[in-house]
Amino acid sequence: MPLPHASVGFSDALVVLGSAGIVIPTFARFRINPVIGFILVGVLVGPHGLGSFVGSAPWLFHLTITEPDSIEPFAEFGIILLLFSIGLELSFRRLWSMRRQVFGLGAGELILSGLVIGLGLNLIGQPPAGAFGLGFALALSSTALVLPMVGTSSPVGRSAFAMLLFEDLALVPIIFALGALAPFAAQEGWDGLFTTVWQGALVVAALMVAGRYLLPPLFAQAARTKSPELFLSASLLVVILASIATAAVGLSPIVGALLAGLLLAETPYHGEIEAITAPFKGLALGVFLITVGMSVDLRAIAADWGELIVAIVGVMAVKIAITSVILRVSGERTEVAAETGLLMASPSETTLIVLAAAMHAQLIQPSTAAFWQTVTAIGLTATPLLARIGRDVARRVERQAATAAPVEETADAARAVIFGFGRVGRLVAEMMRVHGRPFVAVDASIDAVAAARAEGFPVLFGDVGRPGTMDRLGLDRASALVLTMDDPVQLVRLTRAARQAYPDLAIIARARDSDHAAELYRAGATDAVPETLESSLQLSEAVLVDLGVAMGPVIASIHDKRAEFREQIMRDGQLTREPRLRRTRMSG
Repeated sequence: MPLPHASVGFSDALVVLGSAGIVIPTFARFRINPVIGFILVGVLVGPHGLGSFVGSAPWLFHLTITEPDSIEPFAEFGIILLLFSIGLELSFRRLWSMRRQVFGLGAGELILSGLVIGLGLNLIGQPPAGAFGLGFALALSSTALVLPMVGTSSPVGRSAFAMLLFEDLALVPIIFALGALAPFAAQEGWDGLFTTVWQGALVVAALMVAGRYLLPPLFAQAARTKSPELFLSASLLVVILASIATAAVGLSPIVGALLAGLLLAETPYHGEIEAITAPFKGLALGVFLITVGMSVDLRAIAADWGELIVAIVGVMAVKIAITSVILRVSGERTEVAAETGLLMASPSETTLIVLAAAMHAQLIQPSTAAFWQTVTAIGLTATPLLARIGRDVARRVERQAATAAPVEETADAARAVIFGFGRVGRLVAEMMRVHGRPFVAVDASIDAVAAARAEGFPVLFGDVGRPGTMDRLGLDRASALVLTMDDPVQLVRLTRAARQAYPDLAIIARARDSDHAAELYRAGATDAVPETLESSLQLSEAVLVDLGVAMGPVIASIHDKRAEFREQIMRDGQLTREPRLRRTRMSG
């Protein structure tokens, strides 16, 4: 006797929630991206995995998802919430500042990748219309997977976001173009595209006007009630209505979700909204990844593994090469271009939508669509691995570049040298930059070096503890040496070695406590600043005063930085009360 529909729904919900409860903590414990876990769960419990044995083993019904179509709406909702959260992290000003990247990098990457892949498919026998339809489908990359891995603030994240945003905007024209190329469509596809464009423009304009004048009072009222439930309901209502509005005129619902996030990012409530919707986004995104895994048929992969490997490698190689070259031509660093290229190499969840549209338009055969759907599912599964490879490649390239960079080229007669570029070293560098004092920093962490270089700091990769490193840094021409590492023994040793080698060099060192400061003075330090709440500010002051900057500007800049720290501490909520800020040293 068939099981009641309600029982099927409850069973599928139990599998999804149970998977989330197991996958996330298990993979987090082993520091593995949970994306892989959700996809593997989908493969295991889907209709091509254990679900195929339900007929012979009915008890498996409670451990598998027997109706994949029933959870697809939740997967789509996860992608919508993802784009909504991305919008919350942005602003219209930042989006406008990225217009050249979106319509330059994004357009170049998608068009070139689509044309090259389409040409390759045409050369192996696919008819032109179907070949280029497949080409643009496979040129798309996964917004749902890429952005949660890299965010939108890092150099890689900014480049990836620009290209992904253009792809999301181009999805509608691609689908309509496929309709126009269909044998039975004639000119109807292009007419539909024009209709969608002007109607979509009107809807977007209406949403922007309504959001500007209606959202602030709506959320102000929700905030006054101090009801988290009402606040959450208002947030979900806004994103759902915006998505429905854009979908109603033929645009993708994710466009409406992104626009809703941008509108709410301009209000004072965006932080609370982001926090309160985060659990729903994570769970819904996990459901989406499970649906991706359920589309993987291990038997089909085993039967066509040779062709699948060639297809996957070919598509990824084209996208890696084109993305990396475009980024390098646009001026990005080699390591950023390489990491972004690998990250964007896999097809996208929207590839499945374009494949369905191409098959409906009779541009490709159902068997061809099924083959490339498998390629897409495998590619999505490999995205976290590609991201890890991309990070490793970027670090290796950065390390080689940093090691090969001739330190002497950065030498300056009035330059200060900073050992260590962590929290303290970064603040010292910022204060040096404020007062226009040249400096160079050295750090043994390639990640810290890469992040600092991305922000424009002159930081070199190197281990200052190795013999000969100080000689190569040209300390005989430096005006000061600043030691900021959190290693008391190494600080004393470096101070003693620097004083012996350079008797006239000003050496300013970070000290852990007063006893350590006394030891550093005995080793030859010019200034030793104990690590207190204001140790970073004291160290910056000591460096600038020893370099001859007037006390007035120094005090003013220290005061500004102190105010900035106070605001940051209060904003982050790391302290429950305002810290007692007190100057412990005055020079000059």
